[in-house]
Amino acid sequence: MTKLDEITEKILRQIDESGFKQKGAFNLRHNGIALCHGDSEHIKIKKKEDRQGIDIFIDGETKGEQVHIPVVVDASGMQDKVYNDFYIAEGAEVTIVAGCGIHNSGCNESRHEGIHSFHVGKGANVRYEEKHYGEGEGTGSKVLNPVTAIYLEEEAVFTLDTAQIKGVDSTVRETEVEMGAGSKLYVIEKLMTHDDQLAESNMEVRMNGDGSSAQIISRSVAKGSSRQVFHPKAVGNASCHAHVQCDSIIMDHAEVSSIPEINARHIDAAIIHEAAIGRINDEQLVKLRTLGMTEEEAEGIIIDNFLN
Repeated sequence: MTKLDEITEKILRQIDESGFKQKGAFNLRHNGIALCHGDSEHIKIKKKEDRQGIDIFIDGETKGEQVHIPVVVDASGMQDKVYNDFYIAEGAEVTIVAGCGIHNSGCNESRHEGIHSFHVGKGANVRYEEKHYGEGEGTGSKVLNPVTAIYLEEEAVFTLDTAQIKGVDSTVRETEVEMGAGSKLYVIEKLMTHDDQLAESNMEVRMNGDGSSAQIISRSVAKGSSRQVFHPKAVGNASCHAHVQCDSIIMDHAEVSSIPEINARHIDAAIIHEAAIGRINDEQLVKLRTLGMTEEEAEGIIIDNFLN
């Protein structure tokens, strides 16, 4: 078992709630290299030969397993780019726990770009959890730019649960999904920005097969002078159903833009979008303060419940 330093352990606790253990199927990337990895009976991880990254093969006998693939960057000035491809066989049931944490104690920008693609077989059920986190006393920026491509075959189910906890100075998220007949997509996106941080999330979901459905929920909190832009797009190319919902709390001098887009290209494509941006209700604050909380504590409770 590889011994991990204190910073790495701390970041892993932030981005992997279920606990990173060097057991079963796992791969820990640290400052641009694979620090440690392991396989299980049904999940195999192989290093790419042509570029940085790994291929993860999940066979059809996989039932209820987890695979953990976190990334930790703690070298100031590190520019890390990695390509990870997942091949999930027909009928598999698996949870993939990813995420990236950056600790920057220097004055140079540290950046991680993870390009992930998921090839999900017929009837497979995949849950993908991804958390982003930044910390460090340095002045260098912490930048995370994930790219996610998801390809769902017939009756496949995919849950995308993403969260940006705090400390990330800039992020641009790009997500594309192709859906086969009867496939289902569930997206839960949670984001918090503060100070002068910038976050942009672009998503396009193409429902190509009859009976496909998508539910996209985005919740965010913008503080300080931070800026957020959301642009989820649902395209119905067949008889399908989709619901896109973007809700944001705005505070201080922040700016939030929510631009949901729907595009029906079939007479039986039913797509709904909603967007709401607003401040914390004063009545909620007053009620919590009557219970003895400070204004800051009350705001924290409201935000935690809103995001979770």
